[in-house]
Amino acid sequence: MGLKKRIKSRNFTDTRIIRLLGSLSKSKTGFWKAVAKKLSAPRENRPCVNVNKLERHASEGFDMVVPGKVLGVGTLSQKLSVSAYAFSQSAVDKIEAAGGKVFTIEETLESNSQAKKLKMVM
Repeated sequence: MGLKKRIKSRNFTDTRIIRLLGSLSKSKTGFWKAVAKKLSAPRENRPCVNVNKLERHASEGFDMVVPGKVLGVGTLSQKLSVSAYAFSQSAVDKIEAAGGKVFTIEETLESNSQAKKLKMVM
C-alpha cells in the first residue's frame, strides 16, 4: 500500500500527527518518507527508544531521529542532538544534562528538509 493511501486509511484523530504525516509524505527524500511510514503505524507499534540505545548508536556528526518516543532508561555521556515525535521528561533531562539538544520531528524537517547527516534509530 502506498504511503498516502496508508495515511488516509488510518483515520487519525490527532491533528499533530495528521499535519506531520502530510508534511513528511510531501518530502522528496526517502529518509523522511521512511520516518512517515514508521509514524503512520498504530501508536502501540511505534518505536520507543531508551537513552542508552541512543548512546550505542551515536555517530560523530550525525543527528538522531526517532520516529516514536524517547524514554529515559540508561545513561548518556555524549552530546547528542535528538529529534523525536515525543520525549519523556527524564529523557529530556538526561539529553540536556549531557550537553545535547532535543527537537521535535517538525523542527528538524523544517531545518533539514534534505535529511543531511541524520540517522534513524528504532
